[in-house]
Amino acid sequence: MADAAGNGGGPGRFRFGAVILAAGASTRMGEPKQLLELEGRPLVVRAVEAALASPAWPVVVVLGAQAERIRPVLAKLPVLVAENPEWSEGMAASIRAGVRTLAQFSRGLEGALVALCDQPAFGPDTIAALVAAQRATGRSIVAARYAGRNGAPALFLRTHFATLTNLTGEAGARALLNGSAAEVATVDLPELSLDLDTPAEVAAWRAGAGAAPARLKAES
Repeated sequence: MADAAGNGGGPGRFRFGAVILAAGASTRMGEPKQLLELEGRPLVVRAVEAALASPAWPVVVVLGAQAERIRPVLAKLPVLVAENPEWSEGMAASIRAGVRTLAQFSRGLEGALVALCDQPAFGPDTIAALVAAQRATGRSIVAARYAGRNGAPALFLRTHFATLTNLTGEAGARALLNGSAAEVATVDLPELSLDLDTPAEVAAWRAGAGAAPARLKAES
């Protein structure tokens, strides 16, 4: 983990922060999926711990709907919480809030990882794979690829911070992630095709059976 000033450690180390998007209303789940427990830990905590186990620093969690219920489970974790009052707009508003918080925390950050809180396969190895691809290719964006498209989690170099903090609408960073191959590198991560939006998807994950259709979606 980097120090609190956002300095990633030794010279030459790639310094990046993480944004965990956890502001959605979970309308299809019928309860805050951020608090849904898998293997004894809430989904949002699982995502945060994955980021904290990586070199990412700081880790920002963006809350919106049900923020008052979710915030307490983050209280003992070394994260920054960004509340997004415009969460109903969709994923773009949460990306704006998270990346702005990262940029304010440290001017020395070279990149930002943007991740969802509802992909149970997301882990520190996921982050390592994205960072390795960026280092190997020099691309300014590295996206996970599953089910035939690019999606979150994704790593953006600082050159995209201004664009990320001006996104609008429900599509989030979809256009950026599926842009020119000269700018976007991809890492095949088929296990991330499973995200949890409905009780049926949760039941399937717990049973170890099947996978939900992948989608690069607005927070639901």
